[in-house]
Amino acid sequence: MHQKLLKSAHYIELGSYQYWPVLVPRGIRLYTYEQIPVFLKDNPYITDGYRAYLPSRLCLKSLFILSNETVNIWSHLLGFFLFFTLGIYDMTSVLPSASASREDFVICSICLFCFQVCMLCSVGYHLFCCHRSEKTSRRWMALDYAGISIGILGCYVSGVFYAFYCNNYWRQVYLITVLAMILAVFFAQIHPSYLTQQWHRLRSVIFCSVSGYGVIPTIHWVWLNGGVGAAIVQEFAPRVIVMYLIAAAAFLFYISKVPERYFPEVEGKYFSEFQRRSLAMAMLWMEMVTYYSRYSSIVKPLNTNL
Repeated sequence: MHQKLLKSAHYIELGSYQYWPVLVPRGIRLYTYEQIPVFLKDNPYITDGYRAYLPSRLCLKSLFILSNETVNIWSHLLGFFLFFTLGIYDMTSVLPSASASREDFVICSICLFCFQVCMLCSVGYHLFCCHRSEKTSRRWMALDYAGISIGILGCYVSGVFYAFYCNNYWRQVYLITVLAMILAVFFAQIHPSYLTQQWHRLRSVIFCSVSGYGVIPTIHWVWLNGGVGAAIVQEFAPRVIVMYLIAAAAFLFYISKVPERYFPEVEGKYFSEFQRRSLAMAMLWMEMVTYYSRYSSIVKPLNTNL
């Protein structure tokens, strides 16, 4: 059996690596940074393990091979299944046991649906970014950015809804403002230069601004609840702070291209996975923190009749 597997293995060249036996579907090989098309050249410090020039069928098959996108794809895919499972548990057990209202079910559904869409869009992009058509690859990139926006919207909807549960005016103001910002991001993607390298910095600024906007309703919520000394503020504020610290750390990893920047010749493929895994898991934990904050904000007020 072992000899049969070795006979079916393709020996592929991985740049600075030696020839390495990898079990891959016929027609798929990995490339170095110098060999890939220009539209895939995003990080020159990631030197090996690229998929490229693939039709859609082989892009799907590449889900099961080892490349510099493997961990990125699977971390988001597992994230989708995690939120899907949490959604079923929430709808069938948590909310009914708390005698939740119809509004609670709607908000919970919107929140988890947004997270699942975000995860699936990222899976799609990292799976099909190696498509032989640059136009197709760009479309998946646009879908990935749209998914990130939807994920951010899911965070805001649940957070603002319950933070300003007793203040309908400010709840509507912040929800409408967030929705307008997300729509503005969607319209910005229509611009032909939006997905180009020239707009890379502008894209980062846009998403940082949309994410950072959450500081404003957070400070307002702290003030409305009596300042930092209030019990409810001391319970929830640390969760929000940790969420933003994780997001900031992930963003710094992304823009600084660490650690592959300092170790370009030492197994760059695995450093690539480490860096991108940091981003994927940071986003996953951000959403998990938001989820459990939302869970507490539903159950505790219902139990205390606030």
